[in-house]
Amino acid sequence: MTEGTTPAVETASRKATLTADDIGRLEQEGEIAADYLEALLDIADLDGDIDMDVEGGRASVSVIPAEGDEAAGDLDRLVGRDGEVLEALQELTRLAVHRETGERSRLMLDIAGFRAQRRRDLAQQATEAVEKVKETGEPVKMAPMTPFERKVVHDTVAEAGLRSESEGEEPQRCVVVLPA
Repeated sequence: MTEGTTPAVETASRKATLTADDIGRLEQEGEIAADYLEALLDIADLDGDIDMDVEGGRASVSVIPAEGDEAAGDLDRLVGRDGEVLEALQELTRLAVHRETGERSRLMLDIAGFRAQRRRDLAQQATEAVEKVKETGEPVKMAPMTPFERKVVHDTVAEAGLRSESEGEEPQRCVVVLPA
């Protein structure tokens, strides 16, 4: 392995059994994040409903169009080009949670289903890369991605029974899918 390269960790090893205390802490993070985002939506004069969950050992908060909202596309402004505004809002939301709890948050934020759709698209790209690696026996280097995007690819590759590594430096860090 070269400098700037890290091996992907199998999905199963990332899943730890959550205790009731862990779930309570993550639900609290979600509630703090929801309050922060509600205030942000009010300031921006945008309508949206907030959905909270605990997924993969982290709090997950989604801002979705309000039921019956005809201007649902307004939430796209909070996503921005290629999710750049969403990434910034996620970091601000994590900081708001940190300010309240004193602990670092790994909270995941989605707005108007952008991340969910991106997850599906990345899983498809990863599946195509896996097929190419299996066909040729040669590694496939994918385009640069955010940490969230790389995790989706690593998980998909691991589920397909192959290995993957991240290489490079941010913001050009990418995933390389390797033969088994």
